[in-house]
Order: sequence, then C-alpha cells, then structure tokens
Amino acid sequence: MRILLLGSGGREHALAWKIAQSPLTDMLLIAPGNGGTRHLGTNLDISLQDFRAITEAVLEYSIDLVIVGPEQPLVDGIKDHFAADNRLGSLLVLGPDKAGAALEGSKDFAKAFMQRHGIPTATYRRFASDEFNAAVGYLETIPPPYVLKADGLAAGKGVIICNDLGTARENLYDMLIGGRFGAAGKKVVIEAFLDGIELSVFVLTDGHSYRLLPAAKDYKRIGEGDTGPNTGGMGTVSPVPFASTAFMDKVEKRIIQPTIEGLRDEGIDYRGFIFFGLMNVKGEPFVIEYNVRLGDPEAESILPRISGDLVPLMVAAAAGDLGALPLDTDDRTAVTVMLVSGGYPGPYTSGKIISGLEDVSGSLIFHAGTGMDKDGQVVSQGGRVLAVTSLGNTLSDCMQQVYHDILQVSFEGMGYRKDIGQDLLPYFGAMNQS
Repeated sequence: MRILLLGSGGREHALAWKIAQSPLTDMLLIAPGNGGTRHLGTNLDISLQDFRAITEAVLEYSIDLVIVGPEQPLVDGIKDHFAADNRLGSLLVLGPDKAGAALEGSKDFAKAFMQRHGIPTATYRRFASDEFNAAVGYLETIPPPYVLKADGLAAGKGVIICNDLGTARENLYDMLIGGRFGAAGKKVVIEAFLDGIELSVFVLTDGHSYRLLPAAKDYKRIGEGDTGPNTGGMGTVSPVPFASTAFMDKVEKRIIQPTIEGLRDEGIDYRGFIFFGLMNVKGEPFVIEYNVRLGDPEAESILPRISGDLVPLMVAAAAGDLGALPLDTDDRTAVTVMLVSGGYPGPYTSGKIISGLEDVSGSLIFHAGTGMDKDGQVVSQGGRVLAVTSLGNTLSDCMQQVYHDILQVSFEGMGYRKDIGQDLLPYFGAMNQS
C-alpha cells in the first residue's frame, strides 16, 4: 500500500507514526510534513492549497490511498478535485467531499443539520455582517454567558465566551464589523451557553457503519485553570473518566447514529473521521461542534491507545466497506501536553532551536510545528510546536512521566500548561475505588 498523508501538524505526525507501523505500508509520503514525520516517511514540499501539485504527486508515486489530515483541504474540496480527474479512478481517499466537510466548514450548516435530524445541541441564531444590530438585539434576549462562534474555519480559535453583555457586544462587533476572523467571521452563530464538562468523541465511518475510537478531554485555554484565550489545544487526556458506559450509549443512539444516518439521507457519501465536540450536561450529551477529521492534540492521545493495525480500517472506510473489521483499544491512560511558542496564541517568533529531544525516553514526542534550519537542526515553526505524550496505568503516573520528560526539552520562549489532567484526578480516583 502506497500512502500519501496530507498535513504538517501533530495530528499528522501521530498518524504517520501509526501508519508506519503497519505491514501493509510499502511507502509513506507526507505533504508537506514536519521535522518529525521525516523519520517515518518522505516529506514532500507541497502546499496543501496546491491541489494540482498534490495530484501530480499521486500520479508520480502511484499512490493507492490519500489520507487528509487537516480540515482546510477538505472544506476546499480536495476529494471532489480528485473525483473529477479521470486519471485517478482507483484512488482511495479518506476524508469527506466538500458537501460533507460543511459540517466543520460552516457552523450554521452544522447547527441546521442537527436541527433537521433531532440531534441535541444548544439553541442558536446566525447573523451576517450586515445584521449587527439584530445580533445585539438577540443577545439582549438571552441570559449570559454568551457564546459567539465564527461561522467558518478559524484554526480552533473562533469561539468566544463572554460573561457580560458589554463584552459580548464588543466581541461581536470585532467579528462582524472589524474582521477579527477574516472571512470566517463574516457570519456569526450566537449560541445558548451549555453548563457542563466537554469531551471529544471520534468515529471512523464508511458512510454506513462506524468504529468508535477512544474519547479524550481537550484543554483549549492558554492558561492554567482554564483561563485566558482559546488556543488550538494545550493538551488532552484519554480516556475520559466521566464518559460512563451509560453516557456513551446515549451519545451513540442520540448523536452518532443520527449523524451518520442524516448524512446518508441527505445524499452525502461520508467516508472518514468525524469528531464530535460534546458537552456532558448532568449526564446528557449535547453537540457543541463537528469536525471532519481527527482532533489535534486529541490525536496524539487517542492514536497511541489504538491497539493493532489502523491501516486496514482506514482503507476499508475509504473503500466504503468497513465490514466486521475490529478496532481494539489499549486500556491504559494517555496524557498529552503541548509545548508552545512564547506569545501564542497571539504573535510569536519561529525559528527557535529545539534541544533535548534525544533525551526523552519515557514519552512519545509528536512534532506539531517544527522544521529544519540550514544546519539541519530542528527548529520551531508554529505556535504549537511539540506534543509530549505519556502512556501509563494511571492518570497520575502519566502526568508524572510527561512533566518529567518535558523538562528534558527546551527552546527559547517555550511555554506549556502545568495542570493538564489535574481536574480529572478525582474522577479517576473514584473509578479506582469502585
């Protein structure tokens, strides 16, 4: 199997790490890849926006399977682009077409889809840039906190939660009038606030059946104690101790199955991963958002917890026939902590030399935003730079190991949250006592 993996982040490094372990993998190319993926396959210097160059690489290397890691190429229609090229008739693509990718590409589409199919989610209204006054009027009719979401893609930073009306009005103005999120914020979804605890649930689907992947809890805020602005994700823990069997049964029956059935009923042939961003509200699941790919940094926690070979399942999903292929999960806990550039999620400087990677032996290191300088040294090349993942029998063991190993790594301005998993220790303690 000759595989092309598209992307350059920690999710893609984790996927490459998993794919490279498969005896089915004869060739692994990563476009554009990063400083870590080069050790698992061959990086191709191709932009994710250059569909023509990607197609030529598929043809040149006789690729059998393309796995699309990030959301942007999917929302831009890369699968439709492949389907329109008669030279690629036998190519398998893991990822939805443009119609399916709208689940993530448009919050408005996703919310309307959930309403059509009776999938539990917060009440909402959508407003365009010429409806600012109407949007403010709507804010005045609902109680705080206020949830503002850019309709389009905003790199995981397009959600703002405001505790008072004045702050909500200011942020709404910045989004609709001030262009805070560019084209992604030309429409804004205002949602009712759901008071609960978040978790991320994932499936791999062939459009009919699905396999449930390990769940994870993501930590979005930059600051400890969940303070400060949202980021693309500062760390994750898997499994999620408050996602009981009874709760997950509700998730499958009320959310996952209606979503896959709804896509099929609407004529969308969805083959790939679906990320369900959920809120557990007093034991009842609600959908906050859909993503049309694996989460990042959730992938760096959940992929190490998948036992066995994932490639046959990805091939089968892309071919539209998962059949009875099993997906087995490691019972151990995984903790991932992101190491980020100074200033992130605001302005930051790249090109900082990273040292100590070779000194880490107890954790996995997934490169999220790295490259190579002219001297062949690994350097920072993004806001989120590295993901450090530890696997262990207990959450406390994982936390101790991951934070020990982080101390071996350094680059100028490096930052990270020191409390990933701390809030979950009481849950795991209760589980161990039961």
